[in-house]
Amino acid sequence: MSESSHGEHYPKELRELALKLLTNGPHKVEKTPRRVRVLFDGIWILDTTSARHVWEHPYYPQYYVPTSAITGADLKKNKAVDDDGSVYFAELDSKGSHPGAYTDRVLIFEKGPLTGLTRLDFGTMDAWFEEDTPIYGHPKDPYKRIDILPSSRRITVKLDGIVVADSTMNMYLFETGLRPRYYMPKTAIQWQYTTPSDTTSLCPYKGRAEYYNLKVNGKEIKDGVWWYRYPTHESAQVAGMACFYNEKVEVFVDGEKEES
Repeated sequence: MSESSHGEHYPKELRELALKLLTNGPHKVEKTPRRVRVLFDGIWILDTTSARHVWEHPYYPQYYVPTSAITGADLKKNKAVDDDGSVYFAELDSKGSHPGAYTDRVLIFEKGPLTGLTRLDFGTMDAWFEEDTPIYGHPKDPYKRIDILPSSRRITVKLDGIVVADSTMNMYLFETGLRPRYYMPKTAIQWQYTTPSDTTSLCPYKGRAEYYNLKVNGKEIKDGVWWYRYPTHESAQVAGMACFYNEKVEVFVDGEKEES
């Protein structure tokens, strides 16, 4: 690890996160036995079984990795965030196929409960793997799970009083701590009320989602429907099926309207 000569311009939100962790500590820190690997600019820069799950907030963890385990790229320490030198801004310079490629969204912790750990911004890496499985969006919370159950209960979806979908061949997806989601065959949808969207999103439990917009009587809901072309193994049962945002439309379960 070396000192950086780059200018002292650091992401504001990274500074705020570092100060929050120094002042209040992380919500929770746990060891994980999983092998974690990281790909950056086509190079494996990290391969460790000593990563930590760090909850920066109560909702899901991030991976913090041993600073000494980052060997496939130049990790350069910059200015300290605080006066005590507990945590430093840093950057990662590539040794890969694109010389000069780097990210400055890195924090190195040298004191406190995260001593010896480095935070690599998840989205600035090419890919993260747990064992041999890619991770999407952020690490999975080991205390959450997904259950997908087939159900013949009738799901009717309305927008502005118009039925836009109706099905009795559904998959109910239950995710710990979240409301149920109802996935239905695409044949159950009235497609004249939809338009394709360019939006995509990533979920560690389900994979890469694609979206449709809804429009009825001049009322439009952007990205009101989503689906997974190639979901993760644990969510394979909803492959090719569509789901409506319960919060944005009227959903009826066996004729009973759900609360938005």
